Amino acid sequence: MHGLSGGLFFHAFGAYFVFLQAEFGWSRTLISGAFSLSRLESGFLGPIQGWLINRFGSRACVSVGLIIFALGFFLFSWVDNAAAFYGVFIIIALGSGLCGYLTINIVLMNWFERSRSTAIALSATGGSLAGLMVPVVAWALSTYGWRATAVVSGILLLVVGLPMAQVIRQAPEPFGYLPDGAKAPASGDGTEQPAGYGQGVVLAGASGGFTAREALRTRAFWLLATGHSLALMSVSAVAAHLIPFLVSQMGMSIEAAASMIAVLTAASVVSHLVGGFVGDRVNRRVLATLCMVGHTGALVVLVAATSPLAMAAFAALQGTAWGFRGPLMTPIRAEYFGRRAIATLEGFAAMVTTVGLTTGPIVVGIIADQTGDYRFSFLFIAAMTSIGMLCFGLAARPQLPERAP
Repeated sequence: MHGLSGGLFFHAFGAYFVFLQAEFGWSRTLISGAFSLSRLESGFLGPIQGWLINRFGSRACVSVGLIIFALGFFLFSWVDNAAAFYGVFIIIALGSGLCGYLTINIVLMNWFERSRSTAIALSATGGSLAGLMVPVVAWALSTYGWRATAVVSGILLLVVGLPMAQVIRQAPEPFGYLPDGAKAPASGDGTEQPAGYGQGVVLAGASGGFTAREALRTRAFWLLATGHSLALMSVSAVAAHLIPFLVSQMGMSIEAAASMIAVLTAASVVSHLVGGFVGDRVNRRVLATLCMVGHTGALVVLVAATSPLAMAAFAALQGTAWGFRGPLMTPIRAEYFGRRAIATLEGFAAMVTTVGLTTGPIVVGIIADQTGDYRFSFLFIAAMTSIGMLCFGLAARPQLPERAP
């Protein structure tokens, strides 16, 4: 699921960007605004999505999301004006949100505790590996056009995604298991049935941890969410503008620029796997802080780069920082607050992280349009990621509030 969304939409947007600008003559701000709008909608969907996951289950959310996602691509192929372009991206965002990050990670947090970072890292490698598809998407755009590529993307979502969605199960308890494959305690008649078995969708560990109200009152929740938001500002800005920057300002071909996305995502694949393993054994907050140092350093390298080798160094460093940090975000919230209200908390965190996802591409587009130079835009994003480093560094784990018996 991560791979389909990343390869066909998130990473591929920069390649579409070049062709849309060439055909319609739209500004960088207008085109990147649609991408930001799609991220904004996903953030507002967060709290509602948490409720939908608890009410109807993750499999239903993913299945419906894939259908909406595919419909958005089909409609995208008919776009001929800016208003339609924005409307279609709202549909694409709704679909990709329902079948994407939040829904899948809630399932993984229910099924894993000791190996939570590793499990999320393995899942997220799908999105990273999808970046290796971007040169293929760029070739399809050059060869067959962006409209035909959009139609094929919608077909792939239905043909590949829907069958996979049917194997998703919300939590282990209704099937007689506990997280990490542990055996459930035996009941009085000798059968293994955990508490809550047979009562519909059950979130493991629901009796422990913070309530949503308690967690939202802690400083740690907002510091983690803000740090995550500023990290995603870097990720979304690069996803939307790296290829246009390399093509318009560095003189690269669309295929060569797409290869830099492949370098970035290849680095993130390796670091996802290593980061997930390390994240289950080392302080996640310290690791997240160091990753923000990496994001900041990568953007500085990008601003100073004058050769393809320097561009590749930026891509490798950015991908490594992203790959290490990504598998830490959801587990650190589960570690800090428990799983009692994790779906709700992830929904509220998504509202905050969406600010970064949304503003990153827009700010970069505005500054580049005003100055005619992407470098000032990327320096601004570097300043924001340095603030994110401070947020993670200050986000100490909160104490569980005392409650009356």
